[in-house]
Amino acid sequence: MMMATLDRCSVLVGVPDYEAQPSAMLGAVAAREGKSLEAVAYDALTQDGAMLILSMFNYADANHDALYEQLLDPEAVVGLSDGGAHCNAICDASIPTFMLTHWARDRARGERLSLSESIRRITSQTADLYGFADRGRIAAGKRADLNVIDFAKLQLTLPYAVKDLPAGGTRLVQGAVGYDATIVAGQITRRMGRDTGARPGRLVRA
Repeated sequence: MMMATLDRCSVLVGVPDYEAQPSAMLGAVAAREGKSLEAVAYDALTQDGAMLILSMFNYADANHDALYEQLLDPEAVVGLSDGGAHCNAICDASIPTFMLTHWARDRARGERLSLSESIRRITSQTADLYGFADRGRIAAGKRADLNVIDFAKLQLTLPYAVKDLPAGGTRLVQGAVGYDATIVAGQITRRMGRDTGARPGRLVRA
């Protein structure tokens, strides 16, 4: 499938851009430079950490306007729901950081969401949906699951593949910078991106 859609792929390198201009797609680059798609793809992948990305859904117009319209729907919930079935092709864990960086701060090709709305979508809205009354808001008596964020420095890094699933299965991992501390149930579990060793979390059952 990848070869059949190679012309619609773009390159993730440096700071990832998930709303690439049509002119950045490999088909446009190949036509502009008079090269084959394969040559353009190989050249792109020689860059440090580079990865090709194919935006399969909601990108027919090569922008995020359709996604923005969906996000404005009060019933829309941010997230993915395949339970990890495609973890070698997508990285669900990036969504909260992407909401804060792309949708609340960095988007340049269309409307953004407010910072407060982006935060609500990844905290209280999802907590309410799944019945977690003890979290999702900062209030007395709540669980105290918090992130301390340097918003100006917040940034996703390039995704990369690791083979650490059972039987050597592959998954995509994507880091982020700008999280000064992650607090779970009042205990600091990560400080400046480093694991503190604290494990206050527990398995959630119905």
